[in-house]
Amino acid sequence: MSGKTTREQIVESADELFYRQGYEHTTFADIAEAVQISRGNFYYHFRTKDDILDAVIALRLANTQQMLECWEAKGDNPAERIRSFIHIITVNRAKIMAYGCPVGTLCAELAKLDHVAQSEANKIFTLFRNWLRHQFALLGFAADADTLAMHVLARSQGVAMLANAFRDEDFIHSEVDQMCAWLEACTQKADSP
Repeated sequence: MSGKTTREQIVESADELFYRQGYEHTTFADIAEAVQISRGNFYYHFRTKDDILDAVIALRLANTQQMLECWEAKGDNPAERIRSFIHIITVNRAKIMAYGCPVGTLCAELAKLDHVAQSEANKIFTLFRNWLRHQFALLGFAADADTLAMHVLARSQGVAMLANAFRDEDFIHSEVDQMCAWLEACTQKADSP
């Protein structure tokens, strides 16, 4: 993590620990140990674990926005950009099989805790939803764009949850292939007069 401020190192380490261990089970000591700083130095940057959670959610929102912008720039058409979203499951399959989806697990944990930050964490899903809706509208499905966006988002979350439960990489590939075939069928339907 060279070149990063102590605060950035704390947030990145907390992000990883919240993902691997869960928010509730991660302590100040865990994060301080990961960054290799004293507790006093730690408290200089963050007073509470909720302050760290807010910073982690802000980091995840920024990283998600950056990823979506990258897909937007690299994808030649809406279908290709939607495929980028679908393939994130295979790109991150090892982590997903071990820990689940980083967005889904955090949102689910905060919901169980009835945590005040739950609505802010849900904004990550909203970013994906809005972006997918826009892609489906560009693909020619303006009237059904939100329904299609939610379908892709829900299916990808289901795949991530079951991949984590069963640790089955073949399942991930099979589901991603099916989602891509479904998208191809949608694309052909949009292209037909």
